[in-house]
Amino acid sequence: MNLQHWRDLMLAAVTPEKVYAILWALFFIIVGLVAANIAAGLTSRLLSRRLSSHQVSFGRRGVYYGILMLFVFSALSELGLNLGVLLGAAGVLSVAIGFASQTSASNLISGLFLVLENPFSVDDWIKVGDTYGVVLSIDLLSTKVRTFDNLQVRIPNETLIKTEVTTLTKFPLRRVDLQLGVAYKEDLEKVRRILMELADGHPRCLEEPGPLFIFKGFGSSSIDLQFSVWTRTENWFDLKNELYLSVKRLFDANDIEIPFPHLSLYTGAVTEPFPVRFAQDGKGAGDEPSEAREPAEEDPAGDEPTQATRRS
Repeated sequence: MNLQHWRDLMLAAVTPEKVYAILWALFFIIVGLVAANIAAGLTSRLLSRRLSSHQVSFGRRGVYYGILMLFVFSALSELGLNLGVLLGAAGVLSVAIGFASQTSASNLISGLFLVLENPFSVDDWIKVGDTYGVVLSIDLLSTKVRTFDNLQVRIPNETLIKTEVTTLTKFPLRRVDLQLGVAYKEDLEKVRRILMELADGHPRCLEEPGPLFIFKGFGSSSIDLQFSVWTRTENWFDLKNELYLSVKRLFDANDIEIPFPHLSLYTGAVTEPFPVRFAQDGKGAGDEPSEAREPAEEDPAGDEPTQATRRS
Protein backbone atom coordinates (compact mmCIF):
# COMPACT_ATOMS: atom_id res chain seq x y z
CA MET A 1 0.00 0.00 0.00
CA ASN A 2 2.80 2.39 0.82
CA LEU A 3 4.62 1.62 -2.45
CA GLN A 4 1.50 2.29 -4.44
CA HIS A 5 1.06 5.58 -2.64
CA TRP A 6 4.58 6.74 -3.43
CA ARG A 7 4.22 5.67 -7.06
CA ASP A 8 1.07 7.71 -7.40
CA LEU A 9 2.82 10.72 -5.93
CA MET A 10 5.69 10.39 -8.39
CA LEU A 11 3.37 10.03 -11.34
CA ALA A 12 1.47 13.08 -10.20
CA ALA A 13 4.69 15.07 -9.84
CA VAL A 14 6.17 14.05 -13.18
CA THR A 15 3.80 15.75 -15.58
CA PRO A 16 4.51 16.39 -19.26
CA GLU A 17 4.87 20.10 -18.52
CA LYS A 18 7.56 19.47 -15.92
CA VAL A 19 9.42 17.04 -18.17
CA TYR A 20 9.31 19.68 -20.90
CA ALA A 21 10.67 22.30 -18.46
CA ILE A 22 13.52 20.01 -17.35
CA LEU A 23 14.50 19.33 -20.96
CA TRP A 24 14.49 23.05 -21.72
CA ALA A 25 16.63 23.70 -18.63
CA LEU A 26 19.18 21.09 -19.75
CA PHE A 27 19.15 22.60 -23.22
CA PHE A 28 19.86 26.07 -21.79
CA ILE A 29 22.78 24.76 -19.74
CA ILE A 30 24.33 22.92 -22.72
CA VAL A 31 23.91 25.94 -24.98
CA GLY A 32 25.34 28.12 -22.23
CA LEU A 33 28.49 26.00 -21.97
CA VAL A 34 29.04 26.15 -25.71
CA ALA A 35 28.33 29.87 -25.92
CA ALA A 36 30.56 30.64 -22.94
CA ASN A 37 33.50 28.76 -24.49
CA ILE A 38 33.06 30.50 -27.83
CA ALA A 39 32.75 33.94 -26.26
CA ALA A 40 35.75 33.33 -24.00
CA GLY A 41 37.87 32.32 -26.98
CA LEU A 42 36.88 35.42 -28.94
CA THR A 43 37.56 37.61 -25.91
CA SER A 44 41.01 36.08 -25.51
CA ARG A 45 41.88 36.80 -29.15
CA LEU A 46 40.67 40.38 -28.99
CA LEU A 47 42.34 41.27 -25.68
CA SER A 48 45.66 39.55 -26.43
CA ARG A 49 46.54 42.35 -28.88
CA ARG A 50 46.50 45.07 -26.22
CA LEU A 51 46.64 43.50 -22.76
CA SER A 52 49.08 41.27 -20.90
CA SER A 53 48.61 37.53 -20.61
CA HIS A 54 47.20 37.52 -17.07
CA GLN A 55 44.78 40.35 -17.90
CA VAL A 56 43.61 38.34 -20.90
CA SER A 57 43.16 35.30 -18.66
CA PHE A 58 41.14 37.33 -16.16
CA GLY A 59 38.91 38.77 -18.91
CA ARG A 60 38.40 35.32 -20.43
CA ARG A 61 37.26 33.90 -17.10
CA GLY A 62 34.93 36.83 -16.48
CA VAL A 63 33.22 36.44 -19.85
CA TYR A 64 32.98 32.66 -19.50
CA TYR A 65 31.40 32.61 -16.05
CA GLY A 66 29.22 35.63 -16.77
CA ILE A 67 27.58 34.06 -19.83
CA LEU A 68 27.30 30.69 -18.12
CA MET A 69 25.51 32.25 -15.14
CA LEU A 70 22.98 33.92 -17.45
CA PHE A 71 22.06 30.59 -19.00
CA VAL A 72 21.93 28.91 -15.58
CA PHE A 73 19.48 31.56 -14.35
CA SER A 74 17.40 31.01 -17.49
CA ALA A 75 17.38 27.27 -16.82
CA LEU A 76 16.25 27.83 -13.22
CA SER A 77 13.53 30.15 -14.47
CA GLU A 78 12.28 27.41 -16.80
CA LEU A 79 12.01 25.10 -13.80
CA GLY A 80 9.71 27.61 -12.12
CA LEU A 81 12.10 28.80 -9.41
CA ASN A 82 11.78 32.36 -8.12
CA LEU A 83 15.05 34.08 -9.01
CA GLY A 84 14.35 37.00 -6.71
CA VAL A 85 14.31 34.72 -3.69
CA LEU A 86 17.48 32.97 -4.86
CA LEU A 87 19.30 36.25 -5.42
CA GLY A 88 18.25 37.53 -2.01
CA ALA A 89 19.45 34.35 -0.33
CA ALA A 90 22.69 34.55 -2.27
CA GLY A 91 23.21 38.13 -1.12
CA VAL A 92 22.67 37.25 2.53
CA LEU A 93 24.95 34.24 2.16
CA SER A 94 27.69 36.29 0.52
CA VAL A 95 27.61 38.84 3.35
CA ALA A 96 27.86 36.07 5.94
CA ILE A 97 30.74 34.43 4.06
CA GLY A 98 32.47 37.80 3.72
CA PHE A 99 32.47 38.36 7.48
CA ALA A 100 33.60 34.80 8.09
CA SER A 101 36.46 34.93 5.58
CA GLN A 102 37.85 38.44 5.61
CA THR A 103 41.31 37.22 4.54
CA SER A 104 39.92 35.61 1.41
CA ALA A 105 37.95 38.75 0.59
CA SER A 106 41.09 40.83 1.04
CA ASN A 107 43.04 38.50 -1.26
CA LEU A 108 40.24 38.67 -3.82
CA ILE A 109 40.24 42.47 -3.89
CA SER A 110 44.05 42.48 -4.00
CA GLY A 111 43.90 40.13 -6.99
CA LEU A 112 41.68 42.60 -8.83
CA PHE A 113 44.15 45.39 -8.08
CA LEU A 114 47.02 43.26 -9.40
CA VAL A 115 45.15 42.65 -12.64
CA LEU A 116 44.36 46.35 -13.09
CA GLU A 117 47.76 47.68 -12.03
CA ASN A 118 49.73 45.01 -13.91
CA PRO A 119 53.04 45.22 -11.97
CA PHE A 120 54.16 41.91 -13.51
CA SER A 121 52.87 39.31 -15.92
CA VAL A 122 52.95 35.55 -16.32
CA ASP A 123 56.50 34.28 -17.12
CA ASP A 124 58.09 37.36 -15.49
CA TRP A 125 60.90 36.89 -12.95
CA ILE A 126 60.02 38.54 -9.64
CA LYS A 127 61.49 38.93 -6.16
CA VAL A 128 59.17 38.98 -3.14
CA GLY A 129 61.08 39.12 0.13
CA ASP A 130 63.58 36.25 -0.05
CA THR A 131 61.68 34.45 -2.81
CA TYR A 132 62.94 34.57 -6.39
CA GLY A 133 61.03 32.85 -9.18
CA VAL A 134 59.01 32.82 -12.38
CA VAL A 135 55.33 33.76 -12.25
CA LEU A 136 53.20 30.75 -13.22
CA SER A 137 49.72 32.21 -12.73
CA ILE A 138 47.93 35.19 -11.18
CA ASP A 139 44.68 33.98 -9.66
CA LEU A 140 42.00 35.82 -7.71
CA LEU A 141 43.27 34.68 -4.30
CA SER A 142 46.98 34.00 -4.82
CA THR A 143 49.88 34.08 -7.25
CA LYS A 144 51.85 30.94 -8.07
CA VAL A 145 55.63 31.30 -8.44
CA ARG A 146 58.14 28.65 -9.48
CA THR A 147 61.53 29.20 -7.84
CA PHE A 148 64.81 28.63 -9.64
CA ASP A 149 65.31 25.33 -7.78
CA ASN A 150 61.96 24.12 -9.20
CA LEU A 151 59.70 24.65 -6.19
CA GLN A 152 56.22 26.14 -6.37
CA VAL A 153 55.45 28.94 -3.93
CA ARG A 154 51.92 30.24 -3.37
CA ILE A 155 51.94 33.91 -2.40
CA PRO A 156 48.65 35.49 -1.21
CA ASN A 157 47.67 38.49 -3.29
CA GLU A 158 47.33 40.61 -0.17
CA THR A 159 51.04 40.03 0.52
CA LEU A 160 51.95 41.22 -2.98
CA ILE A 161 49.97 44.43 -2.45
CA LYS A 162 51.44 45.19 0.98
CA THR A 163 55.11 44.28 0.39
CA GLU A 164 57.80 45.37 -2.04
CA VAL A 165 57.81 43.37 -5.27
CA THR A 166 60.73 43.61 -7.69
CA THR A 167 60.09 42.61 -11.31
CA LEU A 168 63.42 41.47 -12.71
CA THR A 169 62.28 41.11 -16.33
CA LYS A 170 60.05 44.16 -16.71
CA PHE A 171 62.41 45.89 -19.16
CA PRO A 172 64.37 44.42 -22.09
CA LEU A 173 67.76 45.63 -20.81
CA ARG A 174 69.43 45.11 -17.45
CA ARG A 175 72.74 46.15 -15.90
CA VAL A 176 75.31 43.72 -14.49
CA ASP A 177 77.23 45.16 -11.51
CA LEU A 178 80.54 43.55 -10.52
CA GLN A 179 81.86 44.46 -7.07
CA LEU A 180 85.67 44.27 -7.23
CA GLY A 181 88.64 45.09 -5.03
CA VAL A 182 92.32 45.54 -5.92
CA ALA A 183 95.40 46.12 -3.80
CA TYR A 184 96.52 49.64 -3.00
CA LYS A 185 99.72 49.19 -5.00
CA GLU A 186 97.88 48.54 -8.28
CA ASP A 187 97.62 51.03 -11.14
CA LEU A 188 93.94 51.89 -11.46
CA GLU A 189 94.35 53.05 -15.07
CA LYS A 190 95.72 49.62 -15.94
CA VAL A 191 92.83 47.95 -14.12
CA ARG A 192 90.34 50.17 -15.93
CA ARG A 193 91.88 49.42 -19.32
CA ILE A 194 91.75 45.66 -18.75
CA LEU A 195 88.09 45.77 -17.70
CA MET A 196 87.09 47.97 -20.62
CA GLU A 197 88.83 45.64 -23.07
CA LEU A 198 86.99 42.72 -21.49
CA ALA A 199 83.62 44.43 -22.01
CA ASP A 200 84.45 45.47 -25.57
CA GLY A 201 85.38 41.92 -26.53
CA HIS A 202 82.43 40.13 -24.92
CA PRO A 203 79.54 39.46 -27.32
CA ARG A 204 76.84 39.74 -24.60
CA CYS A 205 77.92 43.23 -23.47
CA LEU A 206 76.12 46.10 -25.17
CA GLU A 207 77.96 49.06 -26.65
CA GLU A 208 75.10 51.40 -25.80
CA PRO A 209 74.63 52.00 -22.90
CA GLY A 210 78.37 51.66 -22.46
CA PRO A 211 80.26 50.06 -19.55
CA LEU A 212 80.91 52.00 -16.34
CA PHE A 213 84.05 52.03 -14.19
CA ILE A 214 83.18 53.43 -10.75
CA PHE A 215 85.63 54.16 -7.92
CA LYS A 216 83.70 53.45 -4.72
CA GLY A 217 86.30 54.32 -2.09
CA PHE A 218 89.19 53.13 0.04
CA GLY A 219 88.29 49.92 1.84
CA SER A 220 89.90 48.38 4.89
CA SER A 221 92.19 46.19 2.79
CA SER A 222 91.53 47.14 -0.84
CA ILE A 223 90.51 49.85 -3.27
CA ASP A 224 86.82 49.16 -3.87
CA LEU A 225 85.59 49.35 -7.45
CA GLN A 226 82.39 48.69 -9.36
CA PHE A 227 82.41 47.65 -12.98
CA SER A 228 79.00 47.72 -14.70
CA VAL A 229 77.92 46.60 -18.16
CA TRP A 230 74.53 46.43 -19.88
CA THR A 231 73.03 43.37 -21.51
CA ARG A 232 69.72 41.93 -22.57
CA THR A 233 67.64 40.74 -19.63
CA GLU A 234 67.64 37.09 -20.69
CA ASN A 235 71.49 37.08 -20.70
CA TRP A 236 71.92 38.62 -17.24
CA PHE A 237 72.73 35.49 -15.20
CA ASP A 238 75.07 33.96 -17.78
CA LEU A 239 76.94 37.19 -18.38
CA LYS A 240 77.51 37.87 -14.68
CA ASN A 241 79.12 34.47 -14.12
CA GLU A 242 81.22 34.74 -17.28
CA LEU A 243 82.51 38.21 -16.33
CA TYR A 244 83.58 37.20 -12.84
CA LEU A 245 85.51 34.23 -14.24
CA SER A 246 87.14 36.40 -16.91
CA VAL A 247 88.12 39.09 -14.39
CA LYS A 248 89.85 36.53 -12.18
CA ARG A 249 91.71 35.06 -15.14
CA LEU A 250 92.80 38.48 -16.48
CA PHE A 251 93.89 39.77 -13.07
CA ASP A 252 96.05 36.68 -12.55
CA ALA A 253 97.56 37.00 -16.02
CA ASN A 254 98.44 40.68 -15.44
CA ASP A 255 99.71 40.24 -11.84
CA ILE A 256 96.91 42.34 -10.37
CA GLU A 257 96.36 41.39 -6.75
CA ILE A 258 92.88 40.78 -5.39
CA PRO A 259 93.53 41.41 -1.69
CA PHE A 260 91.95 39.93 1.39
CA PRO A 261 91.65 41.60 4.84
CA HIS A 262 94.93 42.04 6.76
CA LEU A 263 95.36 42.72 10.48
CA SER A 264 98.27 44.73 11.96
CA LEU A 265 99.14 44.68 15.68
CA TYR A 266 100.58 47.74 17.45
CA THR A 267 102.09 48.02 20.90
CA GLY A 268 101.10 51.62 21.47
CA ALA A 269 103.50 53.42 19.15
CA VAL A 270 102.01 55.36 16.32
CA THR A 271 103.94 53.83 13.43
CA GLU A 272 105.90 50.91 14.79
CA PRO A 273 104.13 47.57 14.43
CA PHE A 274 104.39 44.81 16.99
CA PRO A 275 107.71 42.97 16.37
CA VAL A 276 107.27 39.34 15.36
CA ARG A 277 110.18 36.92 14.99
CA PHE A 278 109.99 33.44 13.59
CA ALA A 279 111.88 30.61 15.26
CA GLN A 280 114.17 28.51 13.06
CA ASP A 281 115.19 24.93 13.88
CA GLY A 282 113.66 25.24 17.32
CA LYS A 283 115.71 28.35 18.21
CA GLY A 284 114.52 31.89 18.54
CA ALA A 285 116.13 34.51 16.35
CA GLY A 286 119.35 35.78 17.91
CA ASP A 287 119.45 33.11 20.62
CA GLU A 288 122.78 31.59 21.58
CA PRO A 289 123.29 27.87 21.01
CA SER A 290 122.15 25.94 24.01
CA GLU A 291 122.96 22.53 25.39
CA ALA A 292 120.56 19.71 24.70
CA ARG A 293 120.70 17.07 27.40
CA GLU A 294 120.05 13.46 26.70
CA PRO A 295 118.20 11.25 29.15
CA ALA A 296 120.11 9.65 31.97
CA GLU A 297 121.76 6.37 31.09
CA GLU A 298 122.05 3.54 33.59
CA ASP A 299 125.47 2.16 34.46
CA PRO A 300 125.87 -1.38 33.14
CA ALA A 301 127.40 -2.45 36.42
CA GLY A 302 124.33 -1.38 38.31
CA ASP A 303 125.87 1.81 39.72
CA GLU A 304 124.13 5.16 39.90
CA PRO A 305 122.81 6.60 36.64
CA THR A 306 125.14 8.97 34.84
CA GLN A 307 124.35 11.96 32.66
CA ALA A 308 125.56 11.94 29.06
CA THR A 309 125.90 15.42 27.68
CA ARG A 310 126.67 16.71 24.20
CA ARG A 311 127.03 20.21 22.85
CA SER A 312 125.02 21.18 19.84
